[in-house]
Amino acid sequence: MNAPGRIAVALACAAALSAGHAAAAELAGVKLEDRARLSGAGPELVLNGIGLRTRMVFDVYVGGLYLTEKKTAAADAVALAGPKRVAIHILRELTAQQFTESLSEGIRNNSTPAEQAALKARVDGLLDIMNAIKTVRKGDVILLDYLPETGVQVLVNGQPQGRPVPGEDFQRALLRIWLGDRPADAALKRGMLGG
Repeated sequence: MNAPGRIAVALACAAALSAGHAAAAELAGVKLEDRARLSGAGPELVLNGIGLRTRMVFDVYVGGLYLTEKKTAAADAVALAGPKRVAIHILRELTAQQFTESLSEGIRNNSTPAEQAALKARVDGLLDIMNAIKTVRKGDVILLDYLPETGVQVLVNGQPQGRPVPGEDFQRALLRIWLGDRPADAALKRGMLGG
């Protein structure tokens, strides 16, 4: 093979490898990157898993979980220290009320009364942030990024919304919406845990 041919083959191989690296998972037409870094800071996170949230017969969103290291047990993923990301790729239009009701229900279903009391002001703060968004549309991306030093930051299509909500206890309660004993969607839980 001549030199230009070898270069063309090398470039094709490099393109194939980089394309394979760029999107680690695809579900319902949504591609998620296999790695992420929160706000350009902290360690690189890996995609732990991806799943589909359905309600009745409707596909609502694709959810991805990013951690500092892969975990297949829900308790291990929730307890893991350090930054985390829940990526929510919207598949159908939702009002803020629909989204906040789902978040509230998930926290109630997976937190004790004492935990709920301790978290109330911060949960209300998160709900205020979500209510200010009004509506999310198909194709929108909501990120719930947790950095231990600041808390959970909500981003919609890359734009920060409100102030970070502090506390590792809050972040764990939020994560239990998807990974708790009574998750929002059992199939989504399995997917986010790499199943």
